[in-house]
Amino acid sequence: MADELDGAEHGRLVAYARDEDKARFLLGCAVARRVLGVHLLLPPDQVKLDRTCPDCGRPHGKVRTEGMQLSVSHSGDLVAVAFHPSTPVGLDVEVIDPKIDADSLATVSLAEVETKELARYEPAARARAFTAYWTRKEAVVKATGHGMRADLRKVIVSAPDQPAEVQEWHGYDGPVQLVDLEAGSDYAAALAVLAAGDLTVHSIDAAPLLSSGSAHRR
Repeated sequence: MADELDGAEHGRLVAYARDEDKARFLLGCAVARRVLGVHLLLPPDQVKLDRTCPDCGRPHGKVRTEGMQLSVSHSGDLVAVAFHPSTPVGLDVEVIDPKIDADSLATVSLAEVETKELARYEPAARARAFTAYWTRKEAVVKATGHGMRADLRKVIVSAPDQPAEVQEWHGYDGPVQLVDLEAGSDYAAALAVLAAGDLTVHSIDAAPLLSSGSAHRR
């Protein structure tokens, strides 16, 4: 899979200190390139991916390619990529860590109304509830392209036990749909799509596409 990377991606790959981080990044690139290769009828190593940051010009911005909108996320043992042919998408998956200090993290990422809602959860359930908030917000700011520049406290989403929805965001007035994704009991995941109307999400296991030789046969 590493042979399919371009120069900038190789640079990012070798910069990771931990093997698990290298593996997540490499798999994210491989899934994106192989799905796009099937769509564009190109070998994976000929798919052009652009991660140029609009602020500094370095290759760590939201990944882009001609003819497809996409978003990549990875955490723990999961790697996921979202695709849409024309509409911006944002995807976030996070492992649920029961040891996180959800109350402290809430002070820098949740609005006051969300913090009060989080306090209703028993301590044992608070990490899961906070992670649901986090993935929903991250999915939204990835879709819009704001990313880490966004103040997550201003992106107000529905409570974790309610259907995912953006309830308020001063500074953004475009359409956005938000859905939670099934990711197993140890993870939370959410997808944001910048479009109105009905939304249908297809979840597909990428393992067959990553098996040896499959990309070249297809």
